Amino acid sequence: MRLVKCYFCSSTIYPGHGIQFVRNDNKVFKFCRAKCHKAFKKHRNPRKVRWTKAFRKSAGKELAIDSTFEFERNRNIPVKYNRELWNKSLEAIKRVQEIKMKRQHQYVKNRLKANTAALKEADYEEVKQNIHILEEPKVKKEAKIKRATQVIQEIDMDTD
Repeated sequence: MRLVKCYFCSSTIYPGHGIQFVRNDNKVFKFCRAKCHKAFKKHRNPRKVRWTKAFRKSAGKELAIDSTFEFERNRNIPVKYNRELWNKSLEAIKRVQEIKMKRQHQYVKNRLKANTAALKEADYEEVKQNIHILEEPKVKKEAKIKRATQVIQEIDMDTD
């Protein structure tokens, strides 16, 4: 079963799915769905369309450069069958996937860490601007006490 990548959004195309477009110069473009095909015909740049993998990588939302990607590219070289080599390769593939997942999680954590600092700063600014909302009950209580003392003083003056 041959799985191909969509020319526009880089998602996987399974056999029997998608659209194939052949240009006059015999260049073949394969698309996963009509949405990608229409965007391609409208001459849209995949790096500027927010839902594509190219956008996510160019915008820094996904890990783009990593040595584990190089290992995957080198894996497609045909080699004479050897049972021991095959078993070692399978173990190595599992380990590479493990490493890739750890690095991806760390990358996401680092991105979120920067965002939490910015959110905290924004929260401080909002509290500074709207501090009167937080202090209002205290002010009302002080105003009630002040008013009560004034009333008591007026009553004392009236009784004198």
